[in-house]
Amino acid sequence: MKPCTFLLLAFALPALSAEPKPNILVIVSDDQGYADAGFNGSKDIPTPNLDALAKSGLRCTSGYVTHPFCSPTRAALMTGRYQQRFGHENNPVYQPGNASEGLPLTEKLLPSYLAAAGVKTGWVGKWHLGATPEHAPWKRGFSEAFGFIGGGHQFLDWQPKNGEYTIPLVRNGEGVEVPEHLTARFGSEASAFIKRHTSEPWFLYLAFNAPHTPHQPTPEELAKFSGIQDPQRRKYAAQISLMD
Repeated sequence: MKPCTFLLLAFALPALSAEPKPNILVIVSDDQGYADAGFNGSKDIPTPNLDALAKSGLRCTSGYVTHPFCSPTRAALMTGRYQQRFGHENNPVYQPGNASEGLPLTEKLLPSYLAAAGVKTGWVGKWHLGATPEHAPWKRGFSEAFGFIGGGHQFLDWQPKNGEYTIPLVRNGEGVEVPEHLTARFGSEASAFIKRHTSEPWFLYLAFNAPHTPHQPTPEELAKFSGIQDPQRRKYAAQISLMD
């Protein structure tokens, strides 16, 4: 969702109380190349479900992210504003007690606007917009939340190596353990959210951390890409396939 789209949505919010409210699903992949999807010309990474969405919807081929880093891009997505307007040009460091490391609390986020209009709001996946209690997604407009607060996480190997990706998974602030592949779990959590709220309007922000490192696809998905010679691209392709 580009800033101009958000502005149109924001202007329309007062009318939501009088008209049928739409369901809104925002899916974000992490570090996926522009051409690494079937609808953008990929020949070695099939994405039939994403292709179907692209075929039945509107493709915005002239849109660009507002920043090359994870967190500033997400900040722009959630606020509808360029991140440099509120001083969020860099990825925050995971310091739970540092209130300056995160999307400024002075910014009101998209889910807060939607919640005020009577829309059920949910977040699943990667946050990376601040780690203090005040920066948490359940404090910034999301009524239901499942995922990790930092910038990365293990997919299969739950024992952090070299101090990397040690941030726990949480559900509404409480720690949880996930025995299955993280991408698959995010997908099932998203499906469950939608099923729980079929009788009311909802907004779901589904922010996968795939195909971001560490490249840890399931063996079943990896086997589908034996024709790709480069081992890292083979893992990367398998992660995209599982996400699709």
